[in-house]
Amino acid sequence: MRQGMPNRIVAERLGIPRGTIGWWRSEDRRARGETYEQPTDCPRCTGQEIDKVAYAYLLGLYLGDGHIISKRKQHHLSVFCNARQTGLIAAAEDAMRRVMARPSVARRQRSGCVEVKSFTSHWPCLFPQHGPGKKHERVIVLQDWQQEIVDAHPWEFVRGLIHSDGCRIINWTTRVVAGERKRYEYPRYFFTNVSGDIRRLYTDTLDRLGVTWTHCTRHGNAYNISVARRADVALMDAHVGPKY
Repeated sequence: MRQGMPNRIVAERLGIPRGTIGWWRSEDRRARGETYEQPTDCPRCTGQEIDKVAYAYLLGLYLGDGHIISKRKQHHLSVFCNARQTGLIAAAEDAMRRVMARPSVARRQRSGCVEVKSFTSHWPCLFPQHGPGKKHERVIVLQDWQQEIVDAHPWEFVRGLIHSDGCRIINWTTRVVAGERKRYEYPRYFFTNVSGDIRRLYTDTLDRLGVTWTHCTRHGNAYNISVARRADVALMDAHVGPKY
């Protein structure tokens, strides 16, 4: 192992579980007073160029249905997806790999959903909004470097938000035409989030894109942002589209 042979090869040669080999190696380092830092490709720590398109999308997913879990010095980013929306699951996994390729990415089946997880202690570097408690109970503000990415790729950011906490539905209403009541259907986008800061990030981006939006208050709570005008829905369809 000290010659650099991977844990997997040592485990196969000795017929011992890989986890046991990893524990032996950790204990050996500790006995020799050696500190170990896991190699990283974190753009914030290494100065590497970040995939800005993937990051803008992943930022939207994180602000909606994502969170970072911290245990000791270990962190993992989780994004929860509807189990039936296999395209969304694949897109979330792809975005994580494009932003940081080195960390392992896994899927965990849960009741009605799939948790897409990526393991590295450097996810808080890329999502400084991480902190104790729920996102809607703390201030959410983008740092300057994040805002620059969102400004450069606003549609990817909006797409990530819609794919996490949004939807495209078919709404309907009735009108009286020539004395006869007729039913009319039309598409509409909704974004729902309890955090006023996250809703503001969404609506500010829509404003810069020239998309008209309105608050849709339900049960006294203005948690819903609606896009319903035909031209704006067409624009959203061109750049976002329904989840699948």
